[in-house]
Amino acid sequence: MKQKTLAYWQHKAVTLSIEGRAFIDGEYRSASTSASFDCRSPTDGGLLTKVVDCRAPEVELAVQAARRAFDAGSWSGLNPRERKAILLRWATLMRQHQEELALLETLDVGKPIADTTTVDVPGAIYCIEWFAEAIDKVSGEVVPADQHVIGLVTREPVGVVAAIVPWNFPLLMASWKFAPALAAGNSVVLKPSEKSPLTALRIAQLAHEAGIPAGVFNVLPGVGETGRLLALHRDVDCVTFTGSTKVGKMIMQYAGQSNLKRVWLELGGKSPNIVLADCPDLERAARSAAGAIFYNMGEMCSAGSRLLVHRAIKDELIDKLVVAARGYRPGNPLDPATSMGAIVDGAQLARVLDYIEAGRTEAKLLHGGAQMLRESGGYYIEPTVFEVATPDARIAREEIFGPVLSVMTFDTVDEAVRLANDSDYGLAAAVWTANLSTAHDVARRLRAGTVWVNCYEEGGDMNFPFGGYKQSGNGRDKSLHALEKYTELKSTLIRLR
Repeated sequence: MKQKTLAYWQHKAVTLSIEGRAFIDGEYRSASTSASFDCRSPTDGGLLTKVVDCRAPEVELAVQAARRAFDAGSWSGLNPRERKAILLRWATLMRQHQEELALLETLDVGKPIADTTTVDVPGAIYCIEWFAEAIDKVSGEVVPADQHVIGLVTREPVGVVAAIVPWNFPLLMASWKFAPALAAGNSVVLKPSEKSPLTALRIAQLAHEAGIPAGVFNVLPGVGETGRLLALHRDVDCVTFTGSTKVGKMIMQYAGQSNLKRVWLELGGKSPNIVLADCPDLERAARSAAGAIFYNMGEMCSAGSRLLVHRAIKDELIDKLVVAARGYRPGNPLDPATSMGAIVDGAQLARVLDYIEAGRTEAKLLHGGAQMLRESGGYYIEPTVFEVATPDARIAREEIFGPVLSVMTFDTVDEAVRLANDSDYGLAAAVWTANLSTAHDVARRLRAGTVWVNCYEEGGDMNFPFGGYKQSGNGRDKSLHALEKYTELKSTLIRLR
């Protein structure tokens, strides 16, 4: 997409039409109780629109519509090639509305327009296309059995999938859920975060225009109660969630209290980024470490929020890191030159600032730490770097979800691995070394779902599964493995004689 000017995006923002109603059974609907909440832009605090707050009646309508569509086979009964064709039409429509979707995302959550136009929206489109292209190539098995028996193992859609998604990558992470679920033949009820509902509501209409039958793809904006009702609903067969570990634990409990529905969780992280003494390129390691925590304002579950540095290179790496951090100066997200946008809302801003204040008492502030652009009415924090003496410090153990980096020192590889694994989480990790054997050894010992070597956050390719160990969750998004979450295995044995 050709880069536009600040004035261009400001003009489009003024003329943008924003939908705030739920999408249920093929059409937009207001809440039966007229309940709503304000959707405000973190860029300046301004009101974008009022969005319906879906309660029990809307949840019931959406789940019933999804179940009815599933049982009727209007989508689940289609040949995989037919589902593929419709999903590809949907992706094409999204590409035709790419600027609109990118602008909605930027206004809704404060992401730089340079990111939403090149990462978030294209990534979501790519995800839909990838699973559409994959679904007619996934086959079953013929199992070796006695001569008088034919044994088949097939996959079937699980049924009604409730997808509860976060606000940090609203459209992209939603696509990681609904794309494989829909491709496999399920009906979906998507619950976006109340902090970021706008792109989900817009693509629902595009899905309908592409030919996805009524009831197959529903979107319910709302606060936490909406998600709780979906997780408790006995006619939901599977709930897939990305968000905090605290809420993920509650969703598992709700599933147990209801129908023991399948639960898939992608949760928090406090990911270690290890730089060994033989790091092949300190300049690149410093730039990568800055990007690992300051990209997307640090609002990333996989953020490299713990930088573990060998004592021999600590001072040199920190000097280079601070220089790299200065390149992430917060600015107007509608300006294509902006590399760091706004924190999602006032509550998250306060949370991050509280952690920074805690850091001032338990660590050494090396850079940043201040709120910026107060006059804009938006929520901005400059990149912040602390040198932490003890791994027990709050800022080094708890997920902050903001642009705050903890730098810690180690003396041996074993100590680095011990520090890295000393966490409740296990989502991602990285190691920088010039020694191939060391790279393999450390990667094997790190308890994380993704390990990068001499890089961080590389590999946006859909072929790589994404998810974590320990309290970072279960199951995997992306790749063919994601289809396992939204299908049931069935064994069929046919006696021949």
